[in-house]
Parts: sequence; structure tokens; C-alpha cells
Amino acid sequence: MSVIVQYIVVRDGDEKMTFATKKEADAYDKMLDIADNLFDFLGNSNIVLDDTRKEEISLLLAEKRDEVMPILRGVSPKAKAERKKSVSASGSTKKRSKTGAKQAASKRAGSSEENDATSDVKSASNSTSRSKEAS
Repeated sequence: MSVIVQYIVVRDGDEKMTFATKKEADAYDKMLDIADNLFDFLGNSNIVLDDTRKEEISLLLAEKRDEVMPILRGVSPKAKAERKKSVSASGSTKKRSKTGAKQAASKRAGSSEENDATSDVKSASNSTSRSKEAS
């Protein structure tokens, strides 16, 4: 028999969602808190919306908060996407240069090993020829 740990998010007596990790459950609970605050904010505004629409908008904004926050700060979504592309492009260039440096280092190490092996062979043949000359 196995033991299964489940984390259940309960709001106002209703079971909302079940998660396998506490981290996921806490993140979902936080998202619901944000949605509740947004719902109240929309309710206090001059915009006339029915409760269903307010709830849908609140949940959407809460779920997409990572995308919405820069917009609220005045950063255009296009500018953020362009920044991500330039960062990822420069990151891949760095990876390539690191790979190239590693390959160059391994080639140098390989050539120095070859040089060491060649010098060992030369010194062995020199010592053999010296011993022949001595006899």
C-alpha cells in the first residue's frame, strides 16, 4: 500500500484544485488571491460589468500576471519580446564561444600529448643508439 500526499486548495468551503506539491498549491492559491483583489478592484470601478465578466477578467489577469506586470510598468510587450530574443541570441553566442574555446584547448592538449609522445620516442631511440655506440 502506498501513501499519496495531496495538497488541496479550498476557497470559501469549495475545493478548487488538487496538487502534488505544496509549491504548486501555494502558487495557485496566490493566483486566486490576486484574482479576488482584481475582482474587488473592478467592482469598485465605474465600469459596468456583470459578475461573470469581472471574474473572467480577474482570473485572466491573475493567470497572466507575468505578462501583464511589464505592461502596467509601461513596457511594451513587443519591446520585451525583442529583449528576450537579443538575450537568447547573445547567450547562444557565448555558448558557441565557450565550446570553441574548449575544442581549441583540447586540440592544444592533444597536440602537446602528441609532442610528448614524439619526444619520448625520440629520446628512447637516442638512448638506444647511445647504448649501441657504447658497446
